Amino acid sequence: MDHSKKLPEYKFFIHPLDFSELRRDIWVDDPITAKLTVNKKSYNIDLAYRGSHIRGFRKKSYHIAFHKPITFRNAKEWHLNAEYKDPSFIRNKLSLDFFKEIGCLSPKSQFVFLMINGKNEGLYLELESVDEYFLENQKLPKGSIFYAVDGDANFSLMSELDQDIKKSLEFGYERKCGTAEDENALHELIIKINTIPRVDFEKEIVKYINVEKYLCWLAGVIFTQNYDGFVHNYALYRNGETGLFEVIPWDYDATWGRDINGEVMEEYYVRIEGYNTLTARILDVKTFRNQYKKRLEDILSNQFTLECMKPKIQETFELIRPYVLKDPYVKEQIHLFDKEPDFICQYIEARAKYISNKLYILD
Repeated sequence: MDHSKKLPEYKFFIHPLDFSELRRDIWVDDPITAKLTVNKKSYNIDLAYRGSHIRGFRKKSYHIAFHKPITFRNAKEWHLNAEYKDPSFIRNKLSLDFFKEIGCLSPKSQFVFLMINGKNEGLYLELESVDEYFLENQKLPKGSIFYAVDGDANFSLMSELDQDIKKSLEFGYERKCGTAEDENALHELIIKINTIPRVDFEKEIVKYINVEKYLCWLAGVIFTQNYDGFVHNYALYRNGETGLFEVIPWDYDATWGRDINGEVMEEYYVRIEGYNTLTARILDVKTFRNQYKKRLEDILSNQFTLECMKPKIQETFELIRPYVLKDPYVKEQIHLFDKEPDFICQYIEARAKYISNKLYILD
């Protein structure tokens, strides 16, 4: 393999007592201290498991926070995803790169090979954290960021979880950066989404949300077919200069024809009108609906094509295949990995055809 194509190698050293503590209860969020070595340089870090249902998998995903030095590559934390249920490993990265290509804000990601105390832990996807450093690295105006942490981030006054009126408009969100004033702005956004009269919605909602960017994000969810993406798997960024909210995708492994368990998700599973209260209200406006339809048509012609996607898929597979063979958790399933490029390409063809055939719904 060409030397320039080698993946970064991350080496964790964790004291055995700390490692035992980490593994004692996988649901505890308290971090342990560890050392990370990259390119022969060591960094003091805090280490914890990340994710919800994925903590139960044999191969764990990790959250890293730097504390000496406090940042590395202008980031204060990383997320290392095991991508354990995705037989291709690439769906998350493919999705986040796709969002960027169609004009959305999206975190960077790269594949790395992880070792813990000298033992191979396998192939991981390193995800950029969506926080104040993300804004700085993307040369965006300062602002606030809220993570959608559960189904209550559904842009509604009603709870997705218990089908009752929310006791607090903060439910479903965790503020990553920003001020109390930004929290008030989030409350106002949710109230306005649900209370602006239909006749005023088109001219009023643009004072709170960047509708053009929202439609771009919605298109990304629709093409990648992330069923959870409408009420979860996103972050909200409030631009400090415009005061408008934008949506940033997050955790997109259950995409490109597979669900969260790695099972087949048929190309017609997610409708092109999407879900959630805000999407329904925006697509109720003919002007916005026309913009959205044109956005879908543009992406169908330019980015969501085999001509565009297949070389990227193939190149990434060739890059990571030698590391899949060294991954102790999945190397025995290399035959499944090898089938995935064709599977993803077949999904792209089928999903493109489905979306094309449903565009009339937006007229």
